[in-house]
This record gives sequence, C-alpha cells and structure tokens, in this order.
Amino acid sequence: MRTWQWFVLPAVVLLVACGSNHLSSTQQSLTSERATEVERDVRAYTGVVARDVTQDGPAAWRKHFADSPEFFMASEGRLVFPNSAAATAGIQQFAGTIKHMELEWGHDLRVDPLTPELAVVAAPWHEIRIDNAGNRVDESGYFTAIAEYKDGRWQFRDAHWSVAGPPPAVQ
Repeated sequence: MRTWQWFVLPAVVLLVACGSNHLSSTQQSLTSERATEVERDVRAYTGVVARDVTQDGPAAWRKHFADSPEFFMASEGRLVFPNSAAATAGIQQFAGTIKHMELEWGHDLRVDPLTPELAVVAAPWHEIRIDNAGNRVDESGYFTAIAEYKDGRWQFRDAHWSVAGPPPAVQ
C-alpha cells in the first residue's frame, strides 16, 4: 500500500506543476512591446471618448460603454447602471436634458495593461454641462474603468465616476 502512495504523490505534484506552468505562461502573454501598444491605444481611445462626448453630448457614451452582460457603472458609491440596458435607458434620458457638454481628462491619465485585450484606465476629469434651461455645471472628479478590446475596438467594460468633494477643513 505504501508503494502505491509513492507513485501517486509524484504524479499529483507533476500535474499541479504543469498546470501552474501553463498559468504563468498565459499571464506572460502580454509582452512588454504589446503592453506598450495597449497603453498607447487606450490613451488614444480616451482622447476619442472626450472628443465624442464634447461633440455629441452624453449620447456618445452609449458607443463607448460595452453592450454586454458584463457592463456596469457605479458613481458616488452607488451602482447607477447594473447592466448595459440600464445604461442605454439612463443615457437616453440624461441626453434629453443636456444642451451642451464638454469632457476633459486630466494630465495624470493612467493606463495599466492587464492582457492584450484588457487595461485599467484611471484619470482625473473635468466636465462642463449646460442643461436645456441654460444652467451651467462645472464638475471635476476621478474616473476608473476597465477598457476592453472587443470586436475590433476599445470600449469600457465597466466604469466608476466620483465627483471631487470640497477640500477637507484644516484644523
């Protein structure tokens, strides 16, 4: 019986080692050259997003949010859009109230390539909105998202917005 255990134990160790070797080779599939390309492409993509939102208003977000079951968006600690359908409805409703919108990313835009098809995006943002009544709102905050390359283009797979609050009181 003990001889049998000595054959099984090395076989199990070998299988686990082969499995972990496969995992690490998959994780390494993002070469430094490809990571540089992903970062460059996602930076360019965020520029397109800001241009589209500034040019076309909030309706432009629909084409930049993934139309997939994985999509969600949170803001200010709350789940605003639990899925793509909710995002579509919310964007349409909001777009009807806005006359003009400008989006600008801050200079500290960060892109962290995770795989050849996924990257984390984080950036300060500033937005000017003018509603249909002519009221102007200037807001700034921080944005984080997962950008996903799918169907030949980058899009946000999920997103989170936060609005900067007032500076902390000095005591």
